[in-house]
Amino acid sequence: MLLRHPGQPLEWAELPDPVPGPGQVLIRVGACGVCRTDLHVVDGDLRQPALPLIPGHEIVGRIVARGPGVESLAIGQRVGVGWLGHTCQHCDYCQDDRENLCDHPGFTGYTRNGGFAELTLAEARFTYPLPKAGDDAQMAPLLCAGLIGWRALVIAGQGQRLGLYGFGAAAHLIVQVARWQGRQVHAFTRPGDQAAQAFALSLGASSAGPSDQPSPQLLDAAIIFAPVGSLVPTALASVRKGGRVVCAGIYMSDIPSFPYELLWEERQLVSVANLTRRDAHQFLALAPKVGLHASVVRYPLAQANQALSDLREGRLSGAAVLVP
Repeated sequence: MLLRHPGQPLEWAELPDPVPGPGQVLIRVGACGVCRTDLHVVDGDLRQPALPLIPGHEIVGRIVARGPGVESLAIGQRVGVGWLGHTCQHCDYCQDDRENLCDHPGFTGYTRNGGFAELTLAEARFTYPLPKAGDDAQMAPLLCAGLIGWRALVIAGQGQRLGLYGFGAAAHLIVQVARWQGRQVHAFTRPGDQAAQAFALSLGASSAGPSDQPSPQLLDAAIIFAPVGSLVPTALASVRKGGRVVCAGIYMSDIPSFPYELLWEERQLVSVANLTRRDAHQFLALAPKVGLHASVVRYPLAQANQALSDLREGRLSGAAVLVP
């Protein structure tokens, strides 16, 4: 499925099979999750995508060909590919083990073609071995919703009372991890979205309510998954002294002005940018220990526009996944 113009529907296109170059692998896609970042790319919130573009960066599939120099991965091996698809290895951030902030990165489904397709290319360095067992569609959301949620959870710190603002694909996975760690989780959804609140409670949240209401308890930390800038002062008002608010999205609407007293008393406001391969290896090793279960809604590849629309309109519980 091809994006030619942001703001326009994806188009079905027949393209030549890609050929892996040095350090690359060719993957037959078994499933590709539909992430909110894909929505931001398609809708034009994220500027300068490499058009025409195949979106999609929560890819699970099997290697069908290897380019020169690839020895760590085997033909037929089940693998995953996420958002960060390339780093320069030379900038200050790469040298400082912060490749998520690389000055010259490449992003799957944004600056290079992604997984809304039958075949896709990926750099072997950013291709993750996956277990042979298990369902491709169940695994796909872990490759971004899970990974960025995990990085946000780590950055949020070790506090026991955690708030999650926006209860979509990432939050429904991270609430499971946080509960496994013994934390108390409070979920905040779109006002009136009782289905999402019930879903959060079914996954172990201690409470669930609308995001425009204060938390029933002061929080040690809050993670904002929803791309809604007005939630920043709301979340700051709900964290205790010394608490932390983590903005986990790659895009967010403008943050309104708020009184300094919301930030005072050593509250912290931080953002999460992309992720590292270390994050991926840690989280993918942790997932089976947690017994992580992704709630997915499957769509045929040809219905990618419908999946994006359902995500845009808040009609999903869990994660949308395209299955070629």
